[in-house]
Amino acid sequence: MDRSVEPEPGAGPGGHATAPTRASTLRIATAGSVDDGKSTLIGRLLLDSKQVFADQLRHVEEASRRRGDGYVDLALLTDGLRAEREQGITIDVAYRYFATPRRRFIVADTPGHARYTRNMVTGASTADVSLILLDARKGVVEQTKRHAFVSALVGVRHLVICVNKLDLVDWSERVFDEIVSDFGDFAAKLELGEVTFIPISALHGDNVVERSGNTPWYDGPPLLYHLEHLHVASDRNLVDCRFPVQWVIRPLDDEHSGYRGYAGQVASGVFRAGDEVVVLPSGERTRIAGIDGPEGELEEAFPPMSVALRLADDVDVSRGDVICRPDNRPTRARDIEAMVCWMSERPLRPGQRLHLKHTTRWTQVTVEDVRYRVDVETLHRDRGADRLELNDIGRVHLRTSSLLLVDDYRRNRQMGSFILVDEATNDTVAAGMISAIVTGDGAREAGRSPNVVWQPSAIERPERWRALGACGATVWLTGLPASGKSTIGAALERALVERGAHAYMLDGDNLRHGLNGNLGFSAEDRSENIRRTAEVARLFADAGSIAIVTLVSPYRSDRERARELHARDGLEFVEVHVDTPLEECERRDPKGLYARARRGELTGMTGVDDPYEPPEQPDLTIAGGEPGEAVARILEELERRGIVAP
Repeated sequence: MDRSVEPEPGAGPGGHATAPTRASTLRIATAGSVDDGKSTLIGRLLLDSKQVFADQLRHVEEASRRRGDGYVDLALLTDGLRAEREQGITIDVAYRYFATPRRRFIVADTPGHARYTRNMVTGASTADVSLILLDARKGVVEQTKRHAFVSALVGVRHLVICVNKLDLVDWSERVFDEIVSDFGDFAAKLELGEVTFIPISALHGDNVVERSGNTPWYDGPPLLYHLEHLHVASDRNLVDCRFPVQWVIRPLDDEHSGYRGYAGQVASGVFRAGDEVVVLPSGERTRIAGIDGPEGELEEAFPPMSVALRLADDVDVSRGDVICRPDNRPTRARDIEAMVCWMSERPLRPGQRLHLKHTTRWTQVTVEDVRYRVDVETLHRDRGADRLELNDIGRVHLRTSSLLLVDDYRRNRQMGSFILVDEATNDTVAAGMISAIVTGDGAREAGRSPNVVWQPSAIERPERWRALGACGATVWLTGLPASGKSTIGAALERALVERGAHAYMLDGDNLRHGLNGNLGFSAEDRSENIRRTAEVARLFADAGSIAIVTLVSPYRSDRERARELHARDGLEFVEVHVDTPLEECERRDPKGLYARARRGELTGMTGVDDPYEPPEQPDLTIAGGEPGEAVARILEELERRGIVAP
């Protein structure tokens, strides 16, 4: 569990002073089955963190007495609708705000009933963490799986599973461990990040704000401490600079004569005065002359700041345009594939026409096809489905009437999401997450160059591989600098060649002598370095060679995209984490980089002043000790997969 501390307001990604931001605000979506205690837990958090006024508490006490509860029902602090109080369930998404000296919190109390899955999507779509409650007596139920799936679908990177009502099972450690195991089996099928389990009693406050003596077998922190120290700053996409223009500011008064600013919210990336940018879809290039915030001029802007950009040149910019970096642009698309949660009583069917809102742009859209519907309990894809009913989640093909500028949702939540609106009623009927662009050759991931067609070889892969007597694959070694990746990679290359296999090592430093020679070590350049290397490795693998990639590749999302690139082409990808402790890497320091970084002569050094995100589920984890032992283990994995012969 990451307990690192986020930067205080006033410190931006580049370390410069900026206007106060929401960097220390945590957005939480609560979920769980009906009567699992979500509203009670939020009420307990509010009460025990001293966020409830005395008159509010007296009102809740009186309401509890009138209902004959026999105890103070803290759920009444959040169940605001009369129907909710009468039925004892949450129907609408209720937002609550509270703060501790450590952090500010925005809590979305979402409904637990399956009928209100759409409300769960609404609450989780902007959340940093999903807090899923389950009843210790019932264990992992269908709604637990539904809410975990929705959290993974909308890109929530942190899950906290609160096993509630443990007091009703005598604080059984065995019950808690069984629930952890059952949920872990299901979660393994999802693309989830950090998952934390906490045993609690929301009614009595055990392990909510203070550690409970009733769970001596639990050595983790209480819930509030975990939420206060949860590190989410690195979840933001600071690589892909995207600024959808919401409004053009041109004051008419004499004092601001000649001022022209382009207002909006930074979707991703970091913008600084002097940066070269391009305005899409026109393609006009210019530079940022200045950045204005609510309290004056800023040095930089990053998500989720709302600012106005001033440009150096008089270019044509209007609402719906996107300002980005010239060498890192979103994809132009009219045909997209997306996962959608349908929110209307009227089913979604092919041929339907709707309005689509993407960032600050509106367009009409036609539903071309329903690819499949997902059974959220089993995760089975029903490819025979021809419609989506209320609260169904499925993949659809949409065609827009005008151009969209999009990113894959998994990479960029803001540029990859949209809503669908009924043309007749103006009701929001769906929330969508873009997963692919559709071309004449089928679906492809967002992020490729437009107006190009893949030229197929005259030789099919099976024929090529049979002629070579080889199978292609990529072995991707990642780890801290000086962890031993290159040494292991070179030894693996020799071992494979001696076996008669086609193998070639793509070392990070070697690639920067040519192919990636124009890249630096910023977050953007590191990401592009990985992208180019992954593309080359894919070509090697397709040709029947085993590409051995030895790169620090510090960011988890970049490595995941490399894996996905191979998976789409049906190629084997073996991620090997060379897990050498930082202290040992610094002791080795063959290039003297750690020493220079510690002296302040070098910035952006992974492991010193730049983060390394270790793989969560690598195919193989090895220590960077004896290269021969590491090579033997990698060869065993390649043999197991049938890539090389035993």
